[in-house]
Amino acid sequence: MLDDSLFDDPDRLTEADSRGLLRSAALAGAQVRAAAENVRDAGFDDLADGRPRSLVLVSRPGLGPGVCEVLAALAGPSCPVPVIVAETVPVWVGPLDVVFAHTPDPGDPVLADGVATATRRGASVVLAVPEDGPVAASGAGRAKVVAPRIPVPDELTFAHVFTVGLSVLVALGLTRCDTDQLADELDREAERAHPGQEPLMNPAKALALRLADHEPLLWGVDRLATAVAGHGAYALGVHAGLACDVTNHAQATTRHALYRSVRESGSDLFADPDLDQGTTPRVFLIGTRHDARAENEERAATASLPSADLIVPGESAHADAVLRVALLALRFDLAAVYLGLAAGTLGGPGRQALAVR
Repeated sequence: MLDDSLFDDPDRLTEADSRGLLRSAALAGAQVRAAAENVRDAGFDDLADGRPRSLVLVSRPGLGPGVCEVLAALAGPSCPVPVIVAETVPVWVGPLDVVFAHTPDPGDPVLADGVATATRRGASVVLAVPEDGPVAASGAGRAKVVAPRIPVPDELTFAHVFTVGLSVLVALGLTRCDTDQLADELDREAERAHPGQEPLMNPAKALALRLADHEPLLWGVDRLATAVAGHGAYALGVHAGLACDVTNHAQATTRHALYRSVRESGSDLFADPDLDQGTTPRVFLIGTRHDARAENEERAATASLPSADLIVPGESAHADAVLRVALLALRFDLAAVYLGLAAGTLGGPGRQALAVR
């Protein structure tokens, strides 16, 4: 249950958001600009000295796993460089490898040991980590450390970590991105999601209302969309206390009992949701529509699950995979904060408000 009346009252929203999480989430564009400037200062040009043997994306606990999966999906199956997502720095890294890692914990001993090994063996190492602490120091001055400059909670630093990792892909010639355009698009998304915007015009509030009182099944229509769904599940768990199922639609179809159950529940036109006890599973198909193949996979998934709720960046967004992924990630962050405020899971007055309704 949640106090959805909170979404129609900007003053109460501001009061509930005592930690300023909505404002922090809205600084995603600023995070991109700051990260891009710091990347230029660090100099990533030498990462492209010859084709590396591999690119290793180290996904430490936090939002790192979601970011790394998004980056690997952006590189794509035809990437000329093997892209490996790992929880720790592999023991085989050497001078021909590039390592990217993120952690919000400046003292992460596992990552510190891995970075020390990688730099000692001559690997190129890029770290999106705080500049003080054992992890940064373990690079022995040879790792490129790009620390966050915009003061926001660790769980809302997707834009920073994503920009640093994306800059590695760009330096290696594996993708392209205009960071100024990316920052501008995120600013526009934040404006659309401003607390003063009513739910019908606010994509984050609308998404929060769609997710409320359900067990979300976040099923991506392709690998890239599934990676974004993973970040969405992380955000909803952090802020709204929701446990989400995340997989790709093709895999979901093989879980026959669950798939049949959600198809049949959505086909009952006479079902009364007010009579349901507790939360019920609901499929949210995540799509990016960044190319013809992604659109075809989305059409196939929606045809198979016509009652599913479709989450896409919006028709106004550019047909660019990087921009569309970043927009969806920010929308999930903002929706999760809105939902947490209304449900009282962030410690605000939402829970007390429920008691007097």
